[in-house]
Amino acid sequence: MPHDAALRTTALVRHNTLLLLREPGPLLSRIILPLAFVAMLRPLYVAAQGGRAGTAQAVMGTLVTFSLLAMGTVGASLLTERLWHTWERLRATPARPAELLLGKALPVMAAMLAQQAVILAFGILVLGMPVADPPLLALALLAWTAALLGMGAALGVLARSFGELSAGYDIGGMLLSGLGGALVPLAAMPHWVRAIAPASPGYWGISALRAALHGSTGETLRACALLGAFALVFGALAALRAGRGWSRSAKF
Repeated sequence: MPHDAALRTTALVRHNTLLLLREPGPLLSRIILPLAFVAMLRPLYVAAQGGRAGTAQAVMGTLVTFSLLAMGTVGASLLTERLWHTWERLRATPARPAELLLGKALPVMAAMLAQQAVILAFGILVLGMPVADPPLLALALLAWTAALLGMGAALGVLARSFGELSAGYDIGGMLLSGLGGALVPLAAMPHWVRAIAPASPGYWGISALRAALHGSTGETLRACALLGAFALVFGALAALRAGRGWSRSAKF
């Protein structure tokens, strides 16, 4: 990245981080609430799948589900700019659309990684969930978060109101989570659900995380590559849309 572009992106990241920290309530709730869900769901999964497998299902399923719900944070930050009619002002600066999107996405990425780190720490330190390859697990988390950011940004540039955005990430998040086998193992799902599950980013997210837990490098890298593809496709869509004058399409 050229020096000037790096300076502009850094300034945008700093500004958007301050905006995110000014209202920490939603962020804190997305970090604390999943821990309650893990604690409540774990006995059910342990009874159905056994100790280690049940604990991993409770932790990873909750992590994927709540991180999908949290992807609306980046979309909301983009939609706010559109509703306030400040996006055109940003586009009038030397910053390019990709830099503007990075400035929005990177603070949210840090928040989402913090959310996932807390859930994993709870699972490992409190519930005794074993991790065969921590660096591989970190790679899986980065790939999954990148896919979430791409999807969240795409929602933010396509939605015309906060109602549409909320419906998009609430309904979409639960569908992608369900199809991915986060809440209910795919083995217990109907055949048609198992057949279409690979079309869901949630499927590859939980596949990457589970494979990393078991130290399966090949499976983890394959799932991470597909998550990267999702991130690139949705991120390119957001960047193309952001480069056009779409602030007029937003409405209160």
